[in-house]
Order: sequence, then structure tokens, then C-alpha cells
Amino acid sequence: MIKRFLALLILGTSLISATYSQRMSRGEYIRKFQLLAISEMSRSGIPASVKMAQACLESGDGNSALARESNNHFGIKCKGGWMGGKSFHDDDEKNECFRKYDRVEDSYIDHTNFLMSMERYNSLFQLSSTDYTAWAKGLKRAGYATDPAYDRKVIDIIEEYKLWQLDRKITFEEMVELDRERMGTAFNKELLINPYSSRKLTLHNGIRMAMMREGDTFEILAQEFGLAEWELRRFNDFPEGYHPVPGEIIYLKQKKGKAQGMYKLHVVKAGESMHYISQVYGIRLTALYRLNRIQFGEPVKVGQVLSLQKRVKR
Repeated sequence: MIKRFLALLILGTSLISATYSQRMSRGEYIRKFQLLAISEMSRSGIPASVKMAQACLESGDGNSALARESNNHFGIKCKGGWMGGKSFHDDDEKNECFRKYDRVEDSYIDHTNFLMSMERYNSLFQLSSTDYTAWAKGLKRAGYATDPAYDRKVIDIIEEYKLWQLDRKITFEEMVELDRERMGTAFNKELLINPYSSRKLTLHNGIRMAMMREGDTFEILAQEFGLAEWELRRFNDFPEGYHPVPGEIIYLKQKKGKAQGMYKLHVVKAGESMHYISQVYGIRLTALYRLNRIQFGEPVKVGQVLSLQKRVKR
């Protein structure tokens, strides 16, 4: 009996240790999800530093039950006509309803959608994407959380981990590398994977696309994939005579009539055109104009909010 008890005790201790060892540190969490925060900043203007700090705080660095069981990393509850998955956890009240996602990425995207679609957060989008202090204070003032020290906690995380550099699209790894350079510590600069060694193909909005390389033309790409040049131009809404540039994405099939998944809104930023936005989300240019009831060819303005899925109401 004693031996059996000791065996169970050892097993239990091992399981606890294993569970504890699987917990992510804050640094590990930032490294894992930083690019999601940067990507969503590009779409909306929400500082990547603020999004990352909020995620750290709300998800316990990805270790909370809500994050692990429901992929909810921002503590967003079932409000605003939420029609997706649901889970129930104790918070301000017992057994409250929280949004549940299929992927962590969906949580980051929906956090952006949530802030962009709620009127009380409208004033935040007039702020600079590099003013993390104003964003943190604005979130607290708008009632994102009931914690009276919420803004200070967000700011402290940003400053302790230098997350403000994410707002300049410098990743966590690049931050470390820059610090090493400043301190004179030697590090290996060798490129382990050559990104130009083969054609980069991926799926975006469910459509296969390629990345243009130095020296590429529509003719070369068309021959490589058994397409006609005019098809590539039509698939990508390019006019006759346009020449692609290295690094540009080219869709190999017709784009779709709307964005997929959680991508619902886009805030126009300086230098962006309707064509650029249609390429980013894999939406046909005519469809993007139609979704937003904008006359084809009419330019968009900085700060204008575009719908990526539902046709806007008149």
C-alpha cells in the first residue's frame, strides 16, 4: 500500500513538473507571436508593442487556461453579436462567456477587429502607431479592462522588453542582435537558409501565389507555371505594360471576392492604394471597390476604414 502511494506521489510530482516545464516564459512568448503583432499593426495602425504587451498580460504569456483551451489571448468576451465559438470562465463574474478561436492567429486578428469596430475606441486610431504610452492610456480610459493600473502594466511590459522597437518592425531577434553589436559580443552572421535558392510559393486567402525574383518577368513566370501572360495580369489586376518588381507577390489564380477568416477591416495608411490592399488580402480589385461602395478608380484616403468581407451599408 505504501509502495503504491509512493509510486502515485512520484507520478503526480512528475506530471506537475512536466506541466510547469511546458510553461512559456515572457521572452519565448514574444518571440513566438511577435510577427502576428507586427502584421496586425500594418493592417490597422495598432502599435505592435501595445498588442504584444496586452497579449502577455491577458494570456499570462500564453499560459492561462483561456489561452491554452480557447486560443483567446486578449480576454475578449462574447459581446458585439459574436457568432463564433464560446468558452466559459470565471472573471468579474462566475462562468462568463469568452470568445473561442480555432487558432492563436485568429485571436490576434479578432483583437484588431474588436478595437476597430467599437465606437469607444475610435479616438485611438487618430494616435501615432509609435505612441505606445497614449495608446495604453487610451485603452484604459475607453474601458478595455477594469484594472485601474492596466495602462501602467502595459507600458511596463513594453519598456522592460523594449517592445517599442516592434513598432518600427524590428523583431525581438533583431533587438537582441543589435544589443550584441552595441556590446561588441561576437555572433554568427552566416545565413543558414538562402531565401533566393528556390521559388517561394505559398497560399494566401486560399490562393497559390509566387514571389517575384530579380530578373523575373510575366513571361518567365507564365512559362514556369503553364499560364498565359494575360492570365497573370488579369489574376493580379495589372494593366497592360506593367512590369513586376522583385519581392512583389503574384497570384497564380484569380483572387476572391472577399477576404477569408477573421480579416474583416483595413485602415488605409499613407502610400496605400486600392490595388495594393487588394493584393495584400487576395481580393479582386473590382470586388474591393464593390464591397465598399466606392466608384472604381476613386482614390482612398489615409485613415479610411475598408470592409474586406461585408458590403458596407449606404
